[in-house]
Amino acid sequence: MYRPERLVIGTKNKGKIAELEALLAPLEIRLTGLDEFDSVPDVRETGSTFKENAGIKAREYAVFSGHWTLADDSGLVVYALDGKPGVFSARFAGNNASDLENTEKLLGEMTGLKGRDRRACFVCEMAVADDEGQVVFSALGRCEGTIADKPFGTNGFGYDPVFLPEGFDLTFGELPDEVKSRISHRAAAASEIADFFGSLSLPRT
Repeated sequence: MYRPERLVIGTKNKGKIAELEALLAPLEIRLTGLDEFDSVPDVRETGSTFKENAGIKAREYAVFSGHWTLADDSGLVVYALDGKPGVFSARFAGNNASDLENTEKLLGEMTGLKGRDRRACFVCEMAVADDEGQVVFSALGRCEGTIADKPFGTNGFGYDPVFLPEGFDLTFGELPDEVKSRISHRAAAASEIADFFGSLSLPRT
């Protein structure tokens, strides 16, 4: 199996694309977001787990693009809320909800919760599909922490401004990118992805 020269990132989320570009830069693989394609299909995330959804997206976007594709499904798991928002993290407040609306709904549901009841975990499942749409590798990343009482900081996206990673007094929304890229759930999964691509043979010339 040869290392691809191009890898499609199965998202139009510019924040996520930028984060993955930084994490995978040492591989010297050309990364392309879905925003560079026309008529991108709307892939339905019908899985019940992050891993299933990542695989669905990787397969379908690989078939669409004709290139190796990396897709992820990530979200926030709050233990006291029985794992919510979970796989519905991006649409917790509705299908077209903004990051702020999702965060406000989360904080509303956590009203009155204190201390250990505010414990949470960011989860990231990544899947790699080859140019024929076959998933050839998957990786899991986790980052434990707690949910702040209100948003702090403007860095990142999603629930970053209310997530306090374990061992830090600042939220992901306040931490510098270089720190977040070292400790985040996405960084942990991307490290495994980088190791996978690094183990593949270089393209034939």
